[in-house]
Amino acid sequence: MKYTLLKVTGLGVVSAFTHTPEVTKSLSFHTSSKSTSTTALHAEESTHRRSFLSAAAASFTFLASSTAALADEQGAFSVDDFLKSGQVSMPMGVSGQAGKSKPTTGIIFRDGTDVSRNSKSGSVLAEIVMNSQSKDPTAVLTSFTSPWPLAKGSVFDIECRDGSTGDGAFLSLSGQTKGVSLADLPNSFFLDKIFSSTGRFSFYGAPTDIKVKKSYLSENGKNRIIELGFSLLSQSTGAEIPRTAIMVATVPEGTEEAVLLVASSTSTRWKNKGSEEAIRKTIASFSAEPSPITGMKVRARSDEEPTLTFRNL
Repeated sequence: MKYTLLKVTGLGVVSAFTHTPEVTKSLSFHTSSKSTSTTALHAEESTHRRSFLSAAAASFTFLASSTAALADEQGAFSVDDFLKSGQVSMPMGVSGQAGKSKPTTGIIFRDGTDVSRNSKSGSVLAEIVMNSQSKDPTAVLTSFTSPWPLAKGSVFDIECRDGSTGDGAFLSLSGQTKGVSLADLPNSFFLDKIFSSTGRFSFYGAPTDIKVKKSYLSENGKNRIIELGFSLLSQSTGAEIPRTAIMVATVPEGTEEAVLLVASSTSTRWKNKGSEEAIRKTIASFSAEPSPITGMKVRARSDEEPTLTFRNL
């Protein structure tokens, strides 16, 4: 007896088993037979039923083992790993992304470009598009120096991080400043973006105990800097994991939106493991300036959502 297994798509498994025409004819034939063939009909139906259940069970076992193998290969979700490092150990894993949307940073790459990092110097370079919905979008060249490697995966835009410690930095856009200068923008303008429900720090729950320690302009007056602390709540123990961060923001010429670079580490590493020095160097290296004018039209890159498929099906 034959059955047909439908394909697996996206993050869900869709399966079904169908009778072949031969089976349908066989059952129809026995159904129209006299009562003397009733026993034979029940026997054949029982055989079909057992074959169907056996095929279904085998297929379920195969799908379960394939899913488990893929999850194991790509990494399982660990609450403790996230609380320690700010991200699951393998964010691209099945359980790491299940039910989670990509954090909203506002970053849009220029068409034909991507983020890059020089492994020797640590220099990170990316060209983004601001005012992308207007008739005259602006290309902006962003750069900073990072001791941490680029974070790769569908949930990241421009981010560098150490997967073992959670130290890292990422870029984000603030939203329209509406002509208000960096010096006059309230701290809440930036914090509301950084800690929004769809922001990078809220990937697995809203941060708590957010406190601004310092807020000031850089010496050249072009950058706004905010030093702050916050906590991530443990989903397993209820304990708060303190983190320390520095944000630097600048409004590139010709735009009305600030580009933010946020770098952070656990407060324990900030105090005792030298993270403060690395983060301050990263913040000091930040730059966001209009791209050199060329003959090429400024277009936003179109990124399609990736689709996860199970192999060997």
